[in-house]
Amino acid sequence: MKVVVIPVTPFEQNCSLLICETTSKGAIVDPGGDIELIIKKVKELKLDIELILITHGHLDHCGAASQLKEILNVEIQGPHIDDDFWIAQLPEQGTQFGMPNLRTFVPEKWLTHGDKVVFGEVELEVLHCPGHTPGHVVFFNRDARIAIVGDVLFHGSIGRTDFPKGDYSSLISSIRDKLWPLGSDVQFLPGHGPSSTFGRERESNPFVSDQNFK
Repeated sequence: MKVVVIPVTPFEQNCSLLICETTSKGAIVDPGGDIELIIKKVKELKLDIELILITHGHLDHCGAASQLKEILNVEIQGPHIDDDFWIAQLPEQGTQFGMPNLRTFVPEKWLTHGDKVVFGEVELEVLHCPGHTPGHVVFFNRDARIAIVGDVLFHGSIGRTDFPKGDYSSLISSIRDKLWPLGSDVQFLPGHGPSSTFGRERESNPFVSDQNFK
């Protein structure tokens, strides 16, 4: 699996194209906005998009999902149903943050911990990782050792928990009990900023390093 990142929205959110290199099938993760940039890259790479995947319900991660679904005629899968209240607020949130005309949506499938998502010959494991939002999910490709973690974990930081239904202890548990066991070699792409590895964060991230939990 190959990953191509497209920064979108004024929040510079890492929308990502996940590519099955064997079949040129693909999935779009977290299309928050800037549909024209996403479509341009899909055409440039000559991809056949099969799915839109959502890590959580914040507008910068799913604001363009409904429109993109119509354009590409594909299913939306994710996040976990506990984020349905966030998705229901997309029109109001968009107006508040200068991103008008956002649409709410209902995914074809709400995802739960342990689900599998498949496009082309690529399989993604779904981990329910609440804390930043209650319905946040992470997508993990075991073969490529890559995780798409949304706003759970960042290089040197972690997701905010001061939003409605955010929970700090749940976030820390999601990272240490669900992400770390995947392996220190796993490279992760966060929702914002540069990629890192779980091993690097276990060593140096001031919020979740092993040193802080001895």
